[in-house]
Amino acid sequence: MNDYGTWLRQELGVKVQKLSVDAGFTCPNRDGTKGLGGCTFCNNRAFVPSYAHGLTTVTEQLEAGKRFFSRKYPEMRYLAYFQAYTGTYAHLSRLRQLYDEALSVPDVVGLVVGTRPDCLTPQLLDLLEEYHRRTFLLVEYGVESANDKTLRRVRRGHTFADSERAIRLTAERGIRVGAHVILGLPGEDHDELMRQARLIARLPLNTLKLHQLQIIRDTPMEKEWQAAPWPLPSVDEYIDLVLDYIALLPPGLVLDRFVSSAPKHLLVAPQWGLKNHEFTDRLNVRLSRRGGW
Repeated sequence: MNDYGTWLRQELGVKVQKLSVDAGFTCPNRDGTKGLGGCTFCNNRAFVPSYAHGLTTVTEQLEAGKRFFSRKYPEMRYLAYFQAYTGTYAHLSRLRQLYDEALSVPDVVGLVVGTRPDCLTPQLLDLLEEYHRRTFLLVEYGVESANDKTLRRVRRGHTFADSERAIRLTAERGIRVGAHVILGLPGEDHDELMRQARLIARLPLNTLKLHQLQIIRDTPMEKEWQAAPWPLPSVDEYIDLVLDYIALLPPGLVLDRFVSSAPKHLLVAPQWGLKNHEFTDRLNVRLSRRGGW
């Protein structure tokens, strides 16, 4: 397996940091196109970093992010990460305006665009391919689960077949493509997640981001969980799950991350109290004991 930071440095020749921006998008399952209220697990306030609070333009958010990180890493370069909501959910002219604005900010050397697999059109693929030829571009699809029953339960609004199709069409254009999945969604046991890992392993992905399920305040899932809690794994149980999962993945796949860290004031459970790097250190220790790499 390759780690994400090393891969980015190999791709770009410099040390880079993703800067999350909120470009004012929404989602088709929030605006009534497919549904209202969004996915049951989602509160997009959890995705907006502290340095971007109260800022409006893409440029303002990126400059604030640069100031935040440059104090410690003055030689750092940056990727504009369109993370909040659906990063392609606008007219093509608006997308071009936003992406160009991000790339015009000094020291921004590429784009990471998070989107949904059911928001892909031939015209959007043409635009993404254009940016792929101009700069570093990674398109991340929110797959979340390979089980359509789960996807319906969390009101995701698309199927796993939609995810497969979007990933393959994007890869066919030569565009770097990533996916993220949530481990521990209600109703998904160890066997189901191993089935998911085998399906993910067959897709033409460059990167994969794993997240533990987090119960976030002010979401439908919080109400569901508070009414009838289902067990959430401990840190050690989740590490074992991740190690079983990644053992089924191809060795060339780049692993972006294993956990997500919602802001403390929004996180209901699980309360692990670990930073991302602390979790990864513990995982690496367990991995070495298994004789893995």
